[in-house]
Amino acid sequence: MAKMIDKSLLLTYLYLLIYIMLSSGVILYNKWVLSPKYFNFPFPITLTMIHMGFSGLVAFLLVRVFKVVSPVKMTFEIYATCVIPISAFFASSLWFGNTAYLHISVAFIQMLKALMPVATFLVAVLCGTDKLRWDVFLNMVLVSVGVVISSYGEIHFNVVGTLYQVTGICAEALRLVLTQVLLQKKGLTLNPITSLYYIAPCSFVFLFVPWYFLEQPGMEVSQIQFNFWIFFSNAICALALNFSIFLVIGRTGAVTIRVAGVLKDWILIALSTVIFPESTITGLNIIGYAIALCGVVMYNYLKVKDVRASQVPADGIPERIAKDWKFEKKSSDIHRPDSSDDDNGGSSRGNNNSASDVNADEEMPLIPSSRLSHIGRAQLSSHGP
Repeated sequence: MAKMIDKSLLLTYLYLLIYIMLSSGVILYNKWVLSPKYFNFPFPITLTMIHMGFSGLVAFLLVRVFKVVSPVKMTFEIYATCVIPISAFFASSLWFGNTAYLHISVAFIQMLKALMPVATFLVAVLCGTDKLRWDVFLNMVLVSVGVVISSYGEIHFNVVGTLYQVTGICAEALRLVLTQVLLQKKGLTLNPITSLYYIAPCSFVFLFVPWYFLEQPGMEVSQIQFNFWIFFSNAICALALNFSIFLVIGRTGAVTIRVAGVLKDWILIALSTVIFPESTITGLNIIGYAIALCGVVMYNYLKVKDVRASQVPADGIPERIAKDWKFEKKSSDIHRPDSSDDDNGGSSRGNNNSASDVNADEEMPLIPSSRLSHIGRAQLSSHGP
């Protein structure tokens, strides 16, 4: 039993380490590719379209050619009311987020991302999926104050880059809440591969319109460099990141990956100052970000407390390990819409977590939400296909 526990814990820590490394690597890689001071490919929409095209192609091969998973029963109504709106906000968040790399540093971008819980909470309250609570609201105020202080201390503050990043955060918050609302309503079940299969092509189409008017004319007249292996490896890293997120979510839950995300942010801030010397951090930056993180940590604590209060008492260690292995196996199995083999643990998470809990990682470049399959599985038996 001790060996089984050790193996389970080691595997969990390995997934977390892979997630942190891939997430940090993708962010730094994107910055290096887009920055005029380095690889000098200042076309963020094009880079995002490469990700979408590659992910869509991989998903098509896995679903239609190799038949690793089966496509879900997708009606035109579900596609029009769920997939298209989610894809629109997904594409927007990626577009604005990548464009911010052209104007502001990676360190400052990570500090601004502390606003993600604030945006998600406010959107969830406005959409009626979460209730306005004063204790959570005060945490959001604390986060906002910290971000303002950090912004005030930014040496290379750029209004355009900040607006791009904040807009991307708002689009991501809308996408997260919309994902929960629409998928719960329709009972749609998507695993990572089927998420790519349906979302990536639609996002590619949404990105094509602004690309045609904003970047395509400039690409015709400028001397751009296009290295196949750089863009191919970049897309591979982005794809691997999404699968690592799904593995971590399936093994630990959204709360754990959010805590890991905080650790990743600190690592990224430190690494960015080494890799990109122009990313200067001031004492006011650190103070403001520390204040914001205090609010984020308190917010996470309240959400964990709410989830535990609404769940049954925890099982013993052997039972939890058995469920972990069972859940991990189910996450990789083929899911059919007419099946009724719902997992009780996944159902409780899907029903008890609020819209703000679906924020696994706002840096995900491909899969719209790593809890898609959780939400769909939790609601499938009650709503049907």
